[in-house]
Amino acid sequence: MNRRNFISQSIVGAGGAFILSNATASELTNSAAQPFKLNYAPHDGMFKNSAGADFVDQIKFMADQGFRSVEDNGMLGRSVPEQERIGKTLSQLGMTMGVFVIDGGDNWKISLTTGKQEFKDTFIKTCKQCVDVAKRVNAKWVTVVPGYYENHIPIDIQTSNVIDALRQAAEIFEPHGLVMVLEPLSDTPELFLRHSYQTFMICNAVKSPSCKILFDMFHMQRNEGNIINNINLCWDEIAYFQIGDNPGRNEPTTGEMNYKNIFKHISEKGYKGILGMEHGNSKKDKEGELAVIAAYRQSDSF
Repeated sequence: MNRRNFISQSIVGAGGAFILSNATASELTNSAAQPFKLNYAPHDGMFKNSAGADFVDQIKFMADQGFRSVEDNGMLGRSVPEQERIGKTLSQLGMTMGVFVIDGGDNWKISLTTGKQEFKDTFIKTCKQCVDVAKRVNAKWVTVVPGYYENHIPIDIQTSNVIDALRQAAEIFEPHGLVMVLEPLSDTPELFLRHSYQTFMICNAVKSPSCKILFDMFHMQRNEGNIINNINLCWDEIAYFQIGDNPGRNEPTTGEMNYKNIFKHISEKGYKGILGMEHGNSKKDKEGELAVIAAYRQSDSF
């Protein structure tokens, strides 16, 4: 079946279950293959029931639905041939690669705050590996999570240790035009990096175009709220956004966050970058995948 016809037949077959904001099935179908206003990036597995288990087939399906980018946290762990295959597919489709995670193992992530040389060495080694991976998939952004708060070390010393490690990493990335995006998280209070304004301060101290903020709106809604205002405050250091409604960490329209207004605000500020869809699907199987597409059509209609 032609992928462009898939969503049309699936929506009609589902009896209009995904019609949002009083839109008709015909209206949603006619707009389904059009590019979204903003550059949303799905991830591996988000459309596996519609496109199959192979990530390349999923990427082709994403392109047919109007998505212009993808992201893949685990790209560093994929084989070189697989990375090259993904990069070739993205190039052929005119799509952009979003973030993948700088992952050198749990030890250095937990211990960057300590300032110990052995952990910084592992971090720097992994950063160098990321340069080659980024070239294969034409990526520009890599995610950094500094790790956990150390109770026995003053917070200012920990902050200084993290800044020192990031400055060394920035020296690796700058010649290649790569950007580390630091992600404050809400998974546990034990994490060192938890707030957008804290991350702004660190990026400002590193003073490199290769060290910016990944503003994950799900995490920031949980940790600090006041999303639009904090986006404005941190705007000069934000290079990447991620999406997830709260509660539930699923697609927009499933929680308390007014993503239509947030997207409109980000667009009006002139943002041209990627917004990663780092969330789950609120419904299972193909039904849930079509619901994700419909939710983004609704939220993107500002």
